[in-house]
Amino acid sequence: MDLKKFYINGQFVDPISYKLFDIINPATENSIGRVALGSPADVDSAVIAARAAFAKSSSLTKEDRLEILKTVRENYKKRYKDIAEAVRNEMGAPITLAEGGQTATGLGHLKTAIEVLENHQFEYRHGDYIVSEEPVGVCGLITPWNWPINQITLKVIPALAAGCTMILKPSEIAPLSAIVFAEMIHDAGFPPGVFNLVNGNGDGVGTQLAKHTDIDMISFTGSTRAGKLISKNSADTIKRVCLELGGKGGNIVFADSDPDAVKRGIKHVMGNSGQSCNHPTRMLVEKSIYDRAVKEAIEEAENTKVDISSKKGGHIGPVVSKIQYDKIQNLIQSGIDEGANLVAGGLNRPADLN
Repeated sequence: MDLKKFYINGQFVDPISYKLFDIINPATENSIGRVALGSPADVDSAVIAARAAFAKSSSLTKEDRLEILKTVRENYKKRYKDIAEAVRNEMGAPITLAEGGQTATGLGHLKTAIEVLENHQFEYRHGDYIVSEEPVGVCGLITPWNWPINQITLKVIPALAAGCTMILKPSEIAPLSAIVFAEMIHDAGFPPGVFNLVNGNGDGVGTQLAKHTDIDMISFTGSTRAGKLISKNSADTIKRVCLELGGKGGNIVFADSDPDAVKRGIKHVMGNSGQSCNHPTRMLVEKSIYDRAVKEAIEEAENTKVDISSKKGGHIGPVVSKIQYDKIQNLIQSGIDEGANLVAGGLNRPADLN
């Protein structure tokens, strides 16, 4: 399976210039296809289409936009299983999570966006002033691999509701669900050029989106390192930049906390194989309950099952890539080297989990 097509100006088109990148199913470590990584020329082509379409998208009535979003929602329901299967294959999420968590969030965001748009006023009086909200223009949308379809809908749907046009760059590690999404958009009958998709990596397509003089806004979710580069690359054009960057939450557990607080915190960490920005990966515990907390943490960790992504159930799957695996291994080793007490799990993979 080679994904060599981009979606530009209402059509699936061949890239102007590209190189192929292996898509790895992390549950098997086998290549399941290749995706074309675009060039600055491909970005230019998508931006020209988005800029030309902006006059049309910005003039659509609220009722027009609602009708289109409702059509997208119906198309999403029809392709629900396809999206879940894409997520399972591209990031190794077990099918129960891919269907019940990952894919469900996208449908939920569509429902919420439609409800908000139905009740939203784009022009209103505020004291002596009339406030008129206008679409910002052409948006560059860069999404991560850990919640792929969730992040795509979180960015694309509000931009469409506001009357913007856009170029989506999904993660090159997890591009499959984005292709299904582009097919849904195409079937919804959007005006050509409103939604465009160009696959690529951060150094190529991501950098070009941030620097492009005809892009008015960048929305990026990903690492802090990449967020800094996007801010710098966007500075010369004074475009609006919205960043949601890497980070983890913490739990504070006192002696009078909910008796299940520790186990619930550990269970939260394990979800999506630890690959979510809201997971509380450190826990500050009142000293009087420290020993109990460690015991409960061990029990919850050891009760967490790991298995292949194609099986249904409440188990977790692999992390998304060898790069992420190695990063985690280095963190475990650094904890040991710095004197931390390892009480569950440890270095390397268990013998029965290749």
